[in-house]
Amino acid sequence: MTAPIPRDIPDLPAIPRTHALLLSSVPASAVVAPVRRPLAAVLRLLLAGTAAAGVTLALLLGSPVRVLSHFAIQSNILLALVTLLSARRAWTARRPLPAALTGAALLYVTITGLVYHLLLADAAVPFSVTGTSTAPTGWLLVADYLIHTVTPAAAALDWLLLTPPGRLRLHRAATWMLYPVAYLAFSLARAQLITPGTRGRYLYPFLDAEAHGYKHALANALLLGLSIYALAVLLVALDHVRPNPISHRAKTGFRLGPPVG
Repeated sequence: MTAPIPRDIPDLPAIPRTHALLLSSVPASAVVAPVRRPLAAVLRLLLAGTAAAGVTLALLLGSPVRVLSHFAIQSNILLALVTLLSARRAWTARRPLPAALTGAALLYVTITGLVYHLLLADAAVPFSVTGTSTAPTGWLLVADYLIHTVTPAAAALDWLLLTPPGRLRLHRAATWMLYPVAYLAFSLARAQLITPGTRGRYLYPFLDAEAHGYKHALANALLLGLSIYALAVLLVALDHVRPNPISHRAKTGFRLGPPVG
C-alpha cells in the first residue's frame, strides 16, 4: 500500500541567495599593456613650443592686456597647454586626455586660422594682435604667421596623424559653443569700457558696433556662430570617417587558448 498523495502541497521555501552578481568593469590598463609614444610626445612638445613662441612674441610687441584679449591668443594658449599635457601622457604611456578637451582646443585654433585667412588677411591692413596701423613686418609678421597659420595647421596634422579616430562625440559640439558665446559677450562688454572713437575699441572689424551698428554686428556674430557650430559638427563627422593613423596594435596582457577536446 502506498501513502495517499496529499491534495495540498505546501510551497517550497525560496532558496536564499548567498551572493549577488555585481556588474564590474575591467580597466583597459589591466588588459592592454601601456604603450609609450615618444615620437608623438616630441612632436606635440614642438607644437606647444610653437604656440607659446607666437604668443610670447605678440606679448613682447604689443600691449599685454590688449593682446590677451584676442580670441587667437587665447586659443593658442589653450592649445599650448593641452598639447603639453598630451605630450607628457604620450611619453609616460598614460591614457590620453579626454577627447572633449582636445577637440575643443582643435576647434578653437581652427577657428583662429579660418577667420584670419578668410575674413581678415585680405583687408587693406592685415589683422595684427598688437594693434599696429601698418602691415606687419619683421618679428610682428613672424608672430602673426605662427599664431594664425603654423599652429592651426600643425594642430590639424596632429589630429589627423597622431590620434585614433572615432573619439569625438556629436553632443560635444553644443558644449564647445559656450566659449565662443562667452567671448562675444566679453568683446562687447570690453568695448563699453573704452571711450568711443578710441582705436582698437572693437577687437574684430565684423563686431564693430560703433561703425556698423549693433544690429549689423549681432547679425555677423550670429552668422559666425552658426558657422562655428557647423565646423564643430564637421570635425566630429570627419573624426568618424577618417582612417586610423596608428598602425600598430596594442598587445593584450593575456590570450585565450583554443578549446580543448
